Amino acid sequence: MELLKALTLGAILSATIGLVIGSQGTSAGPLAIELVSLADAQIYWSWPIFLSGTGLAWGLMLLQR
Repeated sequence: MELLKALTLGAILSATIGLVIGSQGTSAGPLAIELVSLADAQIYWSWPIFLSGTGLAWGLMLLQR
């Protein structure tokens, strides 16, 4: 159950940081922010931020047990 919560928090973190940095027109180097088209919408997304944010949130939730 903690992993599902962590995935949600990782997605929120990635979308938020991607929106802030990607809307400035940069890929932020190692963060690899890219514009992704989903149906009619376009969002900025970063897999490295998503994976590290998910891992961090999951670790924090496991520590709170």
